[in-house]
Amino acid sequence: MASVEYAKGLEGVIAAESSICRIDGENGKLYYMGYPIRQLVEQCSFEEVTYLLLYGELPTIEQLTIFQRKMRHSRPISAPIQAMIRDFPRDSHPMELLQAVVSYLSGYVEHKIQHDAYCNCRITLHQVSQLATVVATLHRFRSGKDYVEPREDLSHGANFLYMLHGREPSELEGTIMDDCLTLHAEHSFNASTFTARVVASTLSTCYCSISAAIGALYGSLHGGANEKVMDMVDEVGELSRVDAWLSAALDQKRKIMGMGHRVYKAKDPRAIVVEGYLERLGAEKGETRYYEILKRIETLFRERMEEKGKPIYPNVDFFSGAVYRLLGIPSSLFTPVFAIARAPGWLAHVLEQRSDNRIFRPKALYVGHQQREVVPIEQRS
Repeated sequence: MASVEYAKGLEGVIAAESSICRIDGENGKLYYMGYPIRQLVEQCSFEEVTYLLLYGELPTIEQLTIFQRKMRHSRPISAPIQAMIRDFPRDSHPMELLQAVVSYLSGYVEHKIQHDAYCNCRITLHQVSQLATVVATLHRFRSGKDYVEPREDLSHGANFLYMLHGREPSELEGTIMDDCLTLHAEHSFNASTFTARVVASTLSTCYCSISAAIGALYGSLHGGANEKVMDMVDEVGELSRVDAWLSAALDQKRKIMGMGHRVYKAKDPRAIVVEGYLERLGAEKGETRYYEILKRIETLFRERMEEKGKPIYPNVDFFSGAVYRLLGIPSSLFTPVFAIARAPGWLAHVLEQRSDNRIFRPKALYVGHQQREVVPIEQRS
């Protein structure tokens, strides 16, 4: 059989054109629709960035007012959705609920527009607005608390924290949460985004596409890295133990969670922003231990790797878990929060896929038997 080259995992394969996100991995730059991520975080709300991803341009004041009203009005979840959340098996992972509830939500879309393969996903905004409500409600129900009705006067990030804890967050907490959602809103053709586009390419609904994307994000090789970073921090425990812990970890060839990225060859631009948030939030709350431990690990690990000629930098997950913990978000919700943030990006890709659609139908390199004869069952040994 002639040798055929192929890209396992589709690594390096260009599968489609996209104008949504540009990553300059060599220089550590990230752009949404041409806008640098740092500028978007510093000058725009998550709702503005959601509008940008869904419409391709930043909104005017009038456009944002209308869009914001629609998005915030879509936040509450109905009694049947609340019942589903309450009755979902308690030992299940929140991502399993999130994937299931997106499909359930589609049954409550007015006029059943979700059954039109080319429905305008910008109309309901359920997939963006209600994911935050679902995650917060799940946490409250499992904590023996009541559903908190969302507020329309709070940003998306601040409202999530309000629904989660039942109290209004501080201005700094609300701002940081909203900005963290912006930082995670889009990141080109990662596994979950590609999954959403593959499903969309079949002319399935946007709800099915988002549900499939959530399933991909649930996988341990995609979401959940920041949860593992916090497991690492908890294992270290104290700043004074970092040096010995890291030496032992490297001797055992353990992976240092949150260090390195498949795309970035410089420091993840999102990590730079979140690092600053961790320092500020830690100072406000009088809890600087997480920041100090992580910075010491970063410094020592980079020194060790640079000695070997392999410079490795933190990615966004290196600092985000500690920020979420200081915001009172339990580790089990870290990946669902990722999904809350990424929903606008997934929808943007679904819409882009539909604009010039061709179903994804790659080939496989067959390596099995060429031909075999069926032996009657009584003669098989």
